[in-house]
Parts: sequence; structure tokens; C-alpha cells
Amino acid sequence: MTGTTMLDAAIVGMGRWGQVLANSVQGRNDAGIRFVSGCTRTPAKAEAWAAEKGIRMLPDYEAVLADPAVKAVVLATPHGQHAEQVIAAARAGKHVFVEKPFTLDRASAAAAVAACREAGVVMALGHNRRFLPAIQLMKSMLAEGQLGTLLHVEGQFSGPGARAYVPGMWRADRAESPLGGMGGMGIHMIDAIINLAGRFKEVTVRSHAQVSQTIDDTTAMLALLERGATVGFATLSLSPSFWRVALFGTEGILALQGHEHLTWTPREGQGWVKEFPKTDIEAAELAAFAQAVAGGPAYPLPVEDAIHGVAVFEAMIGAANSGSTYHVVG
Repeated sequence: MTGTTMLDAAIVGMGRWGQVLANSVQGRNDAGIRFVSGCTRTPAKAEAWAAEKGIRMLPDYEAVLADPAVKAVVLATPHGQHAEQVIAAARAGKHVFVEKPFTLDRASAAAAVAACREAGVVMALGHNRRFLPAIQLMKSMLAEGQLGTLLHVEGQFSGPGARAYVPGMWRADRAESPLGGMGGMGIHMIDAIINLAGRFKEVTVRSHAQVSQTIDDTTAMLALLERGATVGFATLSLSPSFWRVALFGTEGILALQGHEHLTWTPREGQGWVKEFPKTDIEAAELAAFAQAVAGGPAYPLPVEDAIHGVAVFEAMIGAANSGSTYHVVG
């Protein structure tokens, strides 16, 4: 792409993840997006990085939205701020890419989507595992019937992130990080399951802290999908890093461990193991956002799935707090 086709964007939130997002595309002519400005809660921590990347520091989000040079915003901000920030961006006529979790309740997610629709702007949600070639192959094999009837899904996304959390950090706030690892990690697996196997119907959840002094370190769910398959899922916030999603069907089993190692076990015949090349999924999602804004293919995460993912999260919170099974609404 040439410079004239670049989407000029602002990065809002220049902490660790905001910098990861910007670094994935900044200076790449093929990305279709570049960061021209931004703002962050603690400017002094990001000034040197922003200067190095050619990003103008603006005083606040209001200044970002008022800047005519900014055509889109990328939100790498605390979860609880997302709905309000998405709605404000839409009303200012800015396209918006928002990090996950989208919001923490279905009503605010639906309101944010409605605001973007009303304004005619593109809204994209940062569930970057949709851009993994292995996930795309799993989805196509299931859709083509190679697994037969899907019986069960296993999901696990865990890591040691909470070891770095101390009181006062926003991620260490239980209001911002309900159900421990769900906000930073587990919500990605919920979206992966929605993408692969469809909508959730009901959830039962146990979540507690065995070791952590801030957020829950152990969260586990048993769920039922609308199509009839069951789900076993866990996210741990104080373990070594681990990612696994598996589909169990009447005719075969697909298991992805890590992002690149996919195993196929058929009921009869020879199975296989495929190793995929590493994919820069942050660059891929931002490039897809830019293409959607430019009138190309729609961003490959429908807003209905974005709302449903939040509805699942909200139901999980209710189920964990009540000790009962919650129906997923919406």
C-alpha cells in the first residue's frame, strides 16, 4: 500500500500492550495503518517511545477525538472504559479498534455497537486468535463435516501474569479483572470457541484465589453450546503460559497446543500433525481493520459475536458469584 492509502490512527493507552500493537505495524507500508498521535494516562512513561515511533502525544482522549488528522482510534485502555470510549469515538466520526474484553456487560456492548452502526463507522474487536491459520483450518474442517458431530470442546489459556500484579494496578482491581485470568487471557478462548463451534447456551463456573493476593488465580467453567456440545474451560493467572483448544467429534479430534502445533486424530485411518509458521496476529488484526475501513473485506469478527462474547463473560461472572448455572442471554 502507498502512503496515500494509509489509515491515520491514534493509540489510546501506551502501556505494554498499546506499545505492542503500535510496534506491530508502525513503519510498515504494507499494514495499511499508521499511528500519528495518541494519549496515555501517564505520559512521562511513554514520551521516549512515542518520540521514537513518530507519534504525537496529545493531552487526553478528548484531544484525540478533536484532532481532524485522526481517522481511527485504537483503544488499549482498562476494560471498564471501553464502552464509553467506543461511543465517544463513534460520535466523533472515528473508526474504532478496541482491545478485549470489549466491555464487562452485554448492555454496554450492545450500546457501543449501536453507536458505531448509527455513525457508520467500523468497529473491530481485538481477538487476534481469529487470525491464526491453524484456527482457520480447524473451523473449515469442522464446517465440512470431517469431525462428524461435535461432542465436546476443551479450552485452556493460562499464564503467570498475576505474579506482577500489586494493589493499585488497574489489572489487579477485581472490578476490572473479574474471574481472574478471564480479562487478560480467557476471553480470547471464549471467542475462539464461539468462532469455531458457535454460541454458548449456559455456563457453570468456579473461580477463587488459592495463592494470589489480588485477583482469582483459578477459574474453571463447564458450559453447554447451543448446538449441543459441552465445553470444559479453565484460565489460571499464576501458572506457566499455556494455550490449548481441542474439538472432539464422532469422527475425529483436532487439538491445537500453542498457536502452531495442530494434531488430527480420526476415528479410522491415519492421523497427522501440522506445524504452522508463526503469525504476527497483532499486525494481522490491525491490517484487517484498516482494510475494512477502506471498503475491503469486513473485519472477520462480526459485531454480533463481539456482543455474545461479552454476554458469556457476564453470565460467567453471575454463575461464579451465585454458585448456580446461568443462561447466556444475547
